[in-house]
Amino acid sequence: MMHGEEKSDSAVVAGKSPNEAGRPGEEAMEPRAGAKENADQRNTRRTQSRESVLQSLERIREAAERDKGIVFTALLHHITPELLEWSFFKLKKDAAPGVDGVTWDQYEAGLADKLADLHGRVQRGAYRARPSRRQYISKPDGRQRPLGVAALEDKIVQRAVSAVLNAIYETDFVGFSYGFRPGRSQHDALDALAVGLHRRKVGTVLDADIRAFFDTISHDWLMRFLEHRVGDQRVLRLIGKWLKAGVLEDGAWTEGVVGAPQGAVISPLLANIYLHYVYDLWALQWRKRHAHGDMIVIRYADDTIVGFEHEADAHRFLDDLRARLARFELDLHPEKTRLIAFGRHAKADRPDVERVGLGTFDFLGFTHICARSHGGKFLLKRQTMRKRMRAKLAEIKEGMRRRLHQRIAVQGKWLKSVVAGYFAYHAVPTNSRSISAFRYHVIQMWLTSLRRRSQRHNLPWERMNRIIDAWIPPAVISHPWPNQRFDVNHPRQEPSALAAHARIWAGGAA
Repeated sequence: MMHGEEKSDSAVVAGKSPNEAGRPGEEAMEPRAGAKENADQRNTRRTQSRESVLQSLERIREAAERDKGIVFTALLHHITPELLEWSFFKLKKDAAPGVDGVTWDQYEAGLADKLADLHGRVQRGAYRARPSRRQYISKPDGRQRPLGVAALEDKIVQRAVSAVLNAIYETDFVGFSYGFRPGRSQHDALDALAVGLHRRKVGTVLDADIRAFFDTISHDWLMRFLEHRVGDQRVLRLIGKWLKAGVLEDGAWTEGVVGAPQGAVISPLLANIYLHYVYDLWALQWRKRHAHGDMIVIRYADDTIVGFEHEADAHRFLDDLRARLARFELDLHPEKTRLIAFGRHAKADRPDVERVGLGTFDFLGFTHICARSHGGKFLLKRQTMRKRMRAKLAEIKEGMRRRLHQRIAVQGKWLKSVVAGYFAYHAVPTNSRSISAFRYHVIQMWLTSLRRRSQRHNLPWERMNRIIDAWIPPAVISHPWPNQRFDVNHPRQEPSALAAHARIWAGGAA
């Protein structure tokens, strides 16, 4: 029933940028005869292998785009030794090992023979998925997020299968879906949201979050959704193995009955496929059939922001969304889902807004606030979420404690990379005060740390300023205004983003 659904007019789907694997290190002494030639031959083979992989994936993509209803019954033969090698070099070298204890460097030794053996097992059905190793990471609110660390060979095969499936589903996914997609980032999603709020008549915003989404994905429904496009039972069995492999924690194995392990290479793609059928296509149809005014939608993983011109539309959409999710064994988080008065048309649509005031919402690390420009026009203000900043500062403080007795240059190099990375994400227009405060707190913590290790207990500000200038990047806005980047990435907005009958969706106009 989903094959004939209309696809959103996504303006640009950027191409995949292959990972450039590093060259072998040069020999410390004079090379033996032929060493340089062997290295060149190895790189040539790697380049040829990568080109072969990309050509194969492009053929799949072209077939999927030509026929939106085609079901691919023969996909496993695309899992070639070349694709497995490409997948191996796409993995993070320093990632934590799974239950097998094998690291990236260890597996690279004798790689060709290992991949040939792995390829043979995959093709003849002898490959067995291992359970994920449970690991926890801290969330900004202090809670622990469970992750599943897969064994290295599972990561390789999952990456390969993900590449094949991405070639199919990237032609199907709608424009307002941004999470975990090639060529799309969190800032692309933030830009599209900002443009929609500025250019469309939005007065009410739904900030919705699916409760424990990755832990509650129905395996039965997921496999049924996959069968709309994937008819190769061998590939479906591979995915089923990963879903059922379960988790190993403290020596105890738990079978995978529901959900997809967070941290698994293939889980983000499976989540997007699930929500493509459960939410994205449904939201497109709801807008066409039921919305009486403007409506914007953006989704990043299981977080979605929906803007409405009319409050009545928002209430109907929320009621229908709850019913829709319940049908597929999902539900909304009661504390993280809410309707708020928000947008440049909030006062026109909601008479009580003067009494209750405009709300704010958090999305992708930023708190979104209604403000006014110097000229009195509506301005979307974005500030770093306070709990995110506090969590990052706590992380830096702990890192400084571990590096207390290192040389200043060593500490400075580490701090420079951390602060630069933070600014690379958070230095957006209207957020200058927040990133300046972050830099100030980092400097204060570093000064305290340096003074603590000195018996004289003082470090003059004259010297500290020289240290700051050498190692702490300035708090400068580095991102353009959202509309500037959005219009460059999506130059076509047809028939017109400002026409009364057009709707802006994240990714373009529909």
